[in-house]
Amino acid sequence: MKYIVAHRQKMSLKSINRFFFCCSICIFYLQGIIVFARDSLIIDQIYAVVGDEIVLKSDIEKQFEQYRFQGVKEPEELLKCNIFREFLVQKMLVNQAELDSVTVSEAQVNVQLDQRINYMIESLGSAENLVRYFRKSIAELKDELRPQMYEQLVTQKMQSDITGAISVTPSDVRNYYQSLPDDSIPFIETYYQVNQIVLYPPFTEQAIYDVKDKLLLLRKRILEGEKFSTLAVLYSEDASAQQGGEIGFMARGELAPQYAEAAFKLKEGGISTIVETEFGFHIIQLIERRENKVNTRHILMRPRYSSSELLRLRTKLDSIAGLIRTNDTLSFEEAARIFSQDDDTRQNGGLMINFDAGTSKFGLDDFTPFDGYEVRRLKQGEISQPFEAKDKNGRTVFKIIQLKQKSEGHKANLKDDYDMLKKFAEQYKRQIVLNEWIAKKQKTTFIQIRGDAPACQFLKTENWIKAE
Repeated sequence: MKYIVAHRQKMSLKSINRFFFCCSICIFYLQGIIVFARDSLIIDQIYAVVGDEIVLKSDIEKQFEQYRFQGVKEPEELLKCNIFREFLVQKMLVNQAELDSVTVSEAQVNVQLDQRINYMIESLGSAENLVRYFRKSIAELKDELRPQMYEQLVTQKMQSDITGAISVTPSDVRNYYQSLPDDSIPFIETYYQVNQIVLYPPFTEQAIYDVKDKLLLLRKRILEGEKFSTLAVLYSEDASAQQGGEIGFMARGELAPQYAEAAFKLKEGGISTIVETEFGFHIIQLIERRENKVNTRHILMRPRYSSSELLRLRTKLDSIAGLIRTNDTLSFEEAARIFSQDDDTRQNGGLMINFDAGTSKFGLDDFTPFDGYEVRRLKQGEISQPFEAKDKNGRTVFKIIQLKQKSEGHKANLKDDYDMLKKFAEQYKRQIVLNEWIAKKQKTTFIQIRGDAPACQFLKTENWIKAE
């Protein structure tokens, strides 16, 4: 029973009816289902039925908890009603996807799951903090999020199919903007565009030797009978250390090439020799292989840098900054192309990219703590002093940055914010098409809102409850 609830990929009303019938638990009259909490038995109520899909009270509560985790501060009643609306629309789309045989692959779900977990780890500072916050292991969190992630991806695919290739003309954008009440015109927060020059401290031969020697000793201890997972917790420098180094099932393309090559050659339980990747040096154990995916655990170690090498990099960056400041013929962008060792930004003159937003514009909260601290101190056009930071793989780097542009907060306007307003106009047009589709499906889809569901105003105004 616990398994059914915890692992429901598709938990329809029919399956719940069969379950309760077989167990002869008629006392509940299908008003709720039983789930097991960590410490006690609780009743999880059915709030709504949409076609062959259900919305549970626990669905709303879990999503509410995630929104609070993300910093959403709407009043509880309003936020839960908005979440309820989201689930009703989602279940309508998922129900139709079942009828139309629309699916997404397990690989797509895994990629999104990993991104979600990595975001949560980054937000809380470490995997250990994440496990402590939710009181669940990473594997348990993934299992809990997997059905939700599957439905979200199916929903997105259905929405894309329904709205099609929406496009707007400049006239559409202007009409959309002019139709907005003054108090509804978006306020554009202050944003920054930043160039960077990045240098990586090289590892000395001695530092590399020391790391390899430590890994070889750990490998020897494992082969002599000590548990790989225990040693990973104690010695690995990767975020997966708290899970005994386990990173879950991944396809070859989801892993660093050198890591994948070693992992896919191993037999179950086998231990690799030392593997070098862009992240550092590893030893790897194959836990299980399923077709084209492997579940592995690893111990990651990185060489230490000498203080003399770090001082040399600071001095070199200081010289580059001085050269830019005093030489009218050398721009920061050109210097980045010549000196920077960051592959992601070197060719575009060092311009940093906000990958989460898909733009070069950053709010202060979008920067890492290292970069954000320096950006706050700069005026437009100024270059920072050299400082230590971490790259996307956790490696130590030294960099200088230039505040290329700072745009003060303002109400959106067509001249300065056309691209953003164009996106809003496209979203508005998509929403109209989706709303029309929902209204049409409401007439032909079985919908039941249970009496214990939140008494949200939208249920009547948007025709989820039929007028009597």
